[in-house]
Amino acid sequence: MIPKTFSEVIDLGDGREIKLETGKLAKQAHGSVVVQMGNAMLLCTVVSSYKESTMDFFPLTVDYREKFAAAGRYPGGFFKREARPSDGEVLTMRIVDRVLRPLFPSDYKTETQVMIQLMSHDDEVMPDALAGLAASTAIQLSDIPFETAISEARVGRVNGEFVINPSRSQLKDSDIDMIIGASSDSVMMVEGEMNEISEEEMAEAIKFAHEHIKKQIEAQIKLAEAFGKKPVREYPSAEQNEEIENKVREAAYDKIYEIAKGGHSKRERGEAFSAVKDEVMALFSEEELEENEKLIKTYFNKVEKDAVRELTLSEGIRLDGRKTDEIRPIWCEVDYLPSVHGSAIFTRGETQALATVTLGTSREANTIDMPTHQGEETFYLHYNFPPFCTGEAYPIRGTSRREIGHGNLAQRALKGMIPESNPYTVRVVSEVLESNGSSSMATVCAGTMAMMDAGVKMTKPVSGIAMGLITDGERHAVLSDILGDEDHLGDMDFKVTGTADGITACQMDIKVKGLPYEILVKALKQARDGRLHILNKLTETIPAPNETVKAHAPKIITRRIPNDFIGALIGPGGKVIQELQKSTGTEIVINEDPDTEEGIVEILGTDQDGIDKVLAKIDSVTFKPEKGSVYEVTVVKVLDFGAVVEYNEAPGNEVLLHISELAWERTENVADVVKLGDVLDVKYFGVDPRTKKPKVSRKALLPKPEKGPRKDDENKS
Repeated sequence: MIPKTFSEVIDLGDGREIKLETGKLAKQAHGSVVVQMGNAMLLCTVVSSYKESTMDFFPLTVDYREKFAAAGRYPGGFFKREARPSDGEVLTMRIVDRVLRPLFPSDYKTETQVMIQLMSHDDEVMPDALAGLAASTAIQLSDIPFETAISEARVGRVNGEFVINPSRSQLKDSDIDMIIGASSDSVMMVEGEMNEISEEEMAEAIKFAHEHIKKQIEAQIKLAEAFGKKPVREYPSAEQNEEIENKVREAAYDKIYEIAKGGHSKRERGEAFSAVKDEVMALFSEEELEENEKLIKTYFNKVEKDAVRELTLSEGIRLDGRKTDEIRPIWCEVDYLPSVHGSAIFTRGETQALATVTLGTSREANTIDMPTHQGEETFYLHYNFPPFCTGEAYPIRGTSRREIGHGNLAQRALKGMIPESNPYTVRVVSEVLESNGSSSMATVCAGTMAMMDAGVKMTKPVSGIAMGLITDGERHAVLSDILGDEDHLGDMDFKVTGTADGITACQMDIKVKGLPYEILVKALKQARDGRLHILNKLTETIPAPNETVKAHAPKIITRRIPNDFIGALIGPGGKVIQELQKSTGTEIVINEDPDTEEGIVEILGTDQDGIDKVLAKIDSVTFKPEKGSVYEVTVVKVLDFGAVVEYNEAPGNEVLLHISELAWERTENVADVVKLGDVLDVKYFGVDPRTKKPKVSRKALLPKPEKGPRKDDENKS
């Protein structure tokens, strides 16, 4: 029996549409939906346990996977099964998680899992823009408590016109690539990259996406009503005790306020807050603590947050004593590591990043092999966040989602400033050594300087800053260069990167409902002032990219050759190129360019003499003499019927100088005219149609002797 299905269609207004369907697949999940756009189909399910977790936090897992079968492909490698998620899948998980997580009740602590799977792929549809819509729809179809429906959409701008959910091909011509997450009345998340746009243009792009998101939310609600939305499940609410809350507030608020006002360091402040917490705990008996310890700590954290926020809103003072628009002290250094190709330290307050740059050929490009996208990155950035950078100790179990997300943000911030003419594959690695507020933005700054130190010809330097917002609905304070604690207690955390001329990337998480666009633009402009201040510090340290790479760093030269000569340069079984690399100490990579029918030869080496020898060999292999031209040659072999000569401008290229072309006079013995090692000029006549071999002549460059009297005429006289 075919199950009854329910569906809703979202018209995108340009002939494209998104279809939501439920009732056919995964009916044992608490909520399931299929989202289809073109031939792309996502299945999203959500399940939440009916047993309360013993954990202190909300155990939410958002999982996104792209099935290779969706694109009619096999997984790469020997193990033909989808395994650990790719970086691209992890990034999609993050943009969905960041919008969903704040909308579950703060006291909801049951194991919840959202799974989104790409089941069918369409080359003209980028599925990550549909993942948030799928997740929210599945939750709306369930009985799971959730504050409000949301959705996400990608916005691009092509030829000055905004485009909703553009295809990958459209994004190539777009100067904006942003994904926005929002509810009907509030923007909640923004992430993307831009081509040096203004703050006003960014706000307009967010508004455009938000209008489309409202339509997607409306469709979710209609689908849930048609399907028959279940009543929201009951769950144990968090225990409340007004008497304990008042006791904690009375004992702690003023003390916390004064400590926060003191401008202490992170460690000093933490120790002072801990001492106040101990005093508060001491006010309760052992029986009270045994019964209410978790509740007392919760109230203390709430009082701490309220006191710090009020200090900033009422007095404009922050935890470390700065003004709201003040940047922490900055110091920078380049060329710190002697053996790497480029390095830089960026330190801002208690946040420090050490970036390194490694230069390589196209062979070192980062391969992307996903069902929805295949290609290579010749610029990529990796970000490492070890436990010691926050004074902690915990086991390292592979690269975290956070590290992937922060590294991707920094990579997007910088990649637009790498010119197309850059011949290198560039890998930047950021090692976060200290962290108290936006190590990802420190990575952008350190990465900029490290590339300039390495001699990468960046178009413009890029800086980044993390901003915060505190508001009570009437008052608001925009905070520049936020601390880790300010990130936690604030209403908005947003990171903005850019050059002196505009924004190149951003990441925002907005916790306050209905944030006016005027405040958003104000915050972005304050961020611009901070970015420019930081940019000045970078350019004071290193004003421009170094003219050359370091002496120990590889130099790369590219040369284009016709495809017909690639085989000769490689040699049988790679013999020629292998011997050439060994004798010159270089690395040689050859790629074919299908658009031009040429081969691109990359020569990488530290010794210029070795590189010059490779270039000479390429010139030799690709040498084609021009008909009618004169060339200097050297005799390399003397034969009975001529001399083998080598073109001096293309060593290794030999041609036969026939005995009949040595001189105008009849030559009986080749050695009478030329000897081994002689240098002479010859004229090239092209390929002889009779012999099918190239023809050169020495005699053609010699004066032709005048004809003397005929022998029979002499006899007559």
